[in-house]
Amino acid sequence: MAIIRKLNGVDPVIGEGTFLAETAVVVGDVTVGRDCSIWYNAVLRGDVNTITVGDRVNIQDGAVVHTLYKKSKSIIGNDVSIGHNAVIHGAIIEDHCLIGMGAIVLDNAVIPSDCIVAAGALVLSNARLEPDSVYAGVPARKVKEVDPAQREQIIDRIARDYMMYASWYEQEK
Repeated sequence: MAIIRKLNGVDPVIGEGTFLAETAVVVGDVTVGRDCSIWYNAVLRGDVNTITVGDRVNIQDGAVVHTLYKKSKSIIGNDVSIGHNAVIHGAIIEDHCLIGMGAIVLDNAVIPSDCIVAAGALVLSNARLEPDSVYAGVPARKVKEVDPAQREQIIDRIARDYMMYASWYEQEK
């Protein structure tokens, strides 16, 4: 069973239809929307500030979502995929985004809708990315625009696929 822990008098809120893997950790001031999936060894630690996760978000294995004490909040929109071992630290990620495996998004960065942050990319603190764009590298730089086929075949498909994967686990309970 996932670790869901009250901290400083605040219980995490988990939306209907959300799958939590047995080793997922959700602590403190965290709100997770509907039909999300929080996978193995993912950590959402709302101990020093607020974490808000929209609907149909998948936070994959080993990912960490945290904040900066009293200075940044992590806000994740709807239909977002956070890849394996990614780190979101006090950043805003708007709707329909893909944060690649091992990517790091630092405090007060804003990832606008329909963006892809490539695997291993580093989005620096206070960065303001352009919508509908692909960012890669260290530090992350725009490499191209997201075309409609990429949005459907990458961003939207991965979000849908993770809802399907979560349903497999729920069926086996």
